[in-house]
Amino acid sequence: MKTTEQLTDSMFYIMAALTKPRHGYAIMNLLDETTNGAITIGPASMYTIIKKLLKQEWIYLHDGSDSRRKTYLLTQKGREVLEEDVKLRKQMIQLAEVGLTEDEK
Repeated sequence: MKTTEQLTDSMFYIMAALTKPRHGYAIMNLLDETTNGAITIGPASMYTIIKKLLKQEWIYLHDGSDSRRKTYLLTQKGREVLEEDVKLRKQMIQLAEVGLTEDEK
């Protein structure tokens, strides 16, 4: 599946966090904990991206048990977009690793 648009890093991180149902604060916490604070997305940016992902139909508002918080989850289309982006990012990492290894020789 070829997406019309490459994911920004922030979109990628949010979508990666939404492989399970999470609300905004949980997304921010997961990113902070997983990266030891190296990756942070502020609330304003996050909710702007969430609106865009909802419009693209890559995520949806998931019915959670906590009615005070909106919980989101990837759609099947969103999962496919994320999978394709992961493949592309792996290729780019491999390219960089090969280049760095060649420089060491």
